[in-house]
Amino acid sequence: MGKVICIGLGPGDPELMSVKAHRLLTGAGIVAYFRKAGKPGQARRMVEGLIPGDAEEWPLEYPVTTEIALDDPAYNAALGPFYDHWAARLAGAGGDVVVLCEGDPFFYGSFMHLHSRLPRERVEVVPGIPGMAGCWTATGLPITWGDDVLTVLPATLPQAELARRIADTDALVVMKIGRNLAKLRRAVAAAGRDESAWLVEYAAMADQKVTRLCEAEAVTPYFSILLIHGQGRRP
Repeated sequence: MGKVICIGLGPGDPELMSVKAHRLLTGAGIVAYFRKAGKPGQARRMVEGLIPGDAEEWPLEYPVTTEIALDDPAYNAALGPFYDHWAARLAGAGGDVVVLCEGDPFFYGSFMHLHSRLPRERVEVVPGIPGMAGCWTATGLPITWGDDVLTVLPATLPQAELARRIADTDALVVMKIGRNLAKLRRAVAAAGRDESAWLVEYAAMADQKVTRLCEAEAVTPYFSILLIHGQGRRP
């Protein structure tokens, strides 16, 4: 029986993929990847030209993305059967299936929902450089110094909770910004840190953009991360 092998693609630049991930991808017989219906999928775009010409491609099309609120019971009602279906199909492929994942599969990745449904002995995960590493590298500044504490937050948290945690940490990464930008701005301002916050969009990709939060007018709904750099101990 084959394996389900999820490979982390890193932050966007194909050259930042691991040697192991590249080897598995270029030798794959079946390649699966998540995407929104009608879209090519960001993971698929990242590996353009690397998938073998005779490989089967299995697009895993989400039944819903941002059309339903995360706390709406209909959201899980739609996604649960979607992950059940694809876990069964991947497990029954009869050979190895390589699943693509942006960044690292176990860091806010959709693959973890398949992983929890698959027999552990049938799964292999190849880690990748997290997207946030590509983001702080794009700013040209270290994210932490000395004893700095780094906090990673999803922007989906309530505004008050965001503000409290932003105020309490030295260095910050905020993910899942999307439609939460206005709320995030208010939280950063409430924490008194709006002048030190940066937005990075599409890090390590051709359309990479780095701006200060106070100067940003809008943000892409995906592949956007907010950063606040630590200013801790140094020689």
